[in-house]
Amino acid sequence: QVQLVESGGGLVQSGGSLRLSCAASGSIFRLYAMGWYRQAPGKQRELVAAVTSGFMTNYADSVKGRFTISRDNAKKTVDLQMNSLKPEDTAVYYCNQGGPEGCWGQGTQVTVSS
Repeated sequence: QVQLVESGGGLVQSGGSLRLSCAASGSIFRLYAMGWYRQAPGKQRELVAAVTSGFMTNYADSVKGRFTISRDNAKKTVDLQMNSLKPEDTAVYYCNQGGPEGCWGQGTQVTVSS
């Protein structure tokens, strides 16, 4: 059974940085695309960043140049480095394996104060 456990959320001031980490177990991690999604209150869940099994990355336009996704297949982790955070980045961030029909973590809260 696949398990994804996020860590690293918290409260930060506008312009600050946070690093989210997701640890995976129960799957052949290196074969799967991994992603970070977020859901703000009253909004739909949206893709923030993703990295394929071949290490190709893509980002939402709103975070390009500020966020960086990375994966470590040996450690079975996927990280999201978030810099220059804005209040509109406030959301619950979810780790995902295998796309929207795949597996999800429990989520971690990121709050950016102005």
